[in-house]
Amino acid sequence: MVKTVANDVHTLIEQDKKHYIHPTSSPKLQQEEGTPLIFTSGEGVYANSKDGKRYFDGLSMLWNVNIGHGRKELATAAYEQMTQMAYASSFKGYSNEPAIKLAEKLASISPGDLNAVFYTSGGSESNDTAFKLARFYWAQKNKPKKRKIIALENAYHGVTIGAQTATAIPLFHNFSESGIADVLHAKAHITACENGDKNDPDYESSIRATIEREGADSIAAVILEPVQGSGGVYIPPAGYLEAVRALCDEHEILFIADEVICGFGRTGKMFSVEHWGVTPDMMSIAKGISSGYAQLGGVMVNDAIHTVINEYDGVLAHGFTYSGHPTACAVALKNIEILENEKIVEHTAQMEKELLAQLKKLEEKHAHVANSRSIGMLAAFEVVKNAETGERFAEDVAPAVKVVDECFERQLILRALGPNRDVIAIAPPLTITKEEIAEMISIIDEALTASF
Repeated sequence: MVKTVANDVHTLIEQDKKHYIHPTSSPKLQQEEGTPLIFTSGEGVYANSKDGKRYFDGLSMLWNVNIGHGRKELATAAYEQMTQMAYASSFKGYSNEPAIKLAEKLASISPGDLNAVFYTSGGSESNDTAFKLARFYWAQKNKPKKRKIIALENAYHGVTIGAQTATAIPLFHNFSESGIADVLHAKAHITACENGDKNDPDYESSIRATIEREGADSIAAVILEPVQGSGGVYIPPAGYLEAVRALCDEHEILFIADEVICGFGRTGKMFSVEHWGVTPDMMSIAKGISSGYAQLGGVMVNDAIHTVINEYDGVLAHGFTYSGHPTACAVALKNIEILENEKIVEHTAQMEKELLAQLKKLEEKHAHVANSRSIGMLAAFEVVKNAETGERFAEDVAPAVKVVDECFERQLILRALGPNRDVIAIAPPLTITKEEIAEMISIIDEALTASF
């Protein structure tokens, strides 16, 4: 039996190498070594591989399996919808019941007057859609010159051409040298500058200075992740989001919040902007909307934007084959129901305290651990040469990669981030327990000891 499984795994690895081009991976390494892991099943915070091993999923796969693996309720919701109507088009104004009910539900749980949704298949499409809708909105308001988008340095907004242009992580931003015009970048999290402090040495790199240089009459929108995710899990300082919101209001600029990673309970609130009492004009959503059980995303828009869209008598020439996919919407409805009924968002806020306490213990024990942080189950720590002095490793060392690899050997999946690969991201399913947090931290502890 063991031999049969081994042969089966070998066959799959060879088929994978021959036919499967992997996203965000090294093609050469794939061809040389084959896929390191073939997933077969999962339950809660654990994922099982084809070779019989059980892995602790410390990143919710891609920040998205919020309610954990193996929830049969979502499979049942998909099955029931598929047996009625698996797919229906939303073009020409056609609709379907799950898409309508989900739109109403999203409006009820979203902050402020974000009361309407344009459906997409994922986060990149959501951000591209937000850019298009921003430009469309200003064109309908007789301000067609307002086309420029300001994003932040270190941002990640996706890999479609528009979203990739806004992404400011060099690996993604520079891929194939593709991009759209009129996307600018400003330095993140410099609150004083956004409040107008021109004496701050970073002022010229701020959103406010960028608006002044370019002219507010040319800026359509500012987009930011309330908490920067793939850039390194950076939580904004107090007052920052409020300052950006006020700045956008001051200059008639739309504020787009990219909640693709942060939404649906990940930070201990249904949406992370709620931590700062800020309501954006548009909100990009995906990932946790279905906990990864179906491909779905969207852009929530406020009443002002929705009114302008509703007054347009031409064809809204934007859409995706799977916009409002009935099966995906049915899965998302059940996912949100579980989040609410099981009080998972509140649980996440409680588990944040436990995770932070455990991360602080790692800092106390290991001289190479610094700057641990968490908001809900969106956490990270940095691997440095000397925590006391703040000295970092040389750029070519990539210390977080070493630790992540050691974690993988111990069957824990984490991710190395940052331009110097010295940040380790932690984002387990929101259903995680105190005991499971302790198990995860214990593995990280062992990996750190083995690494240094």
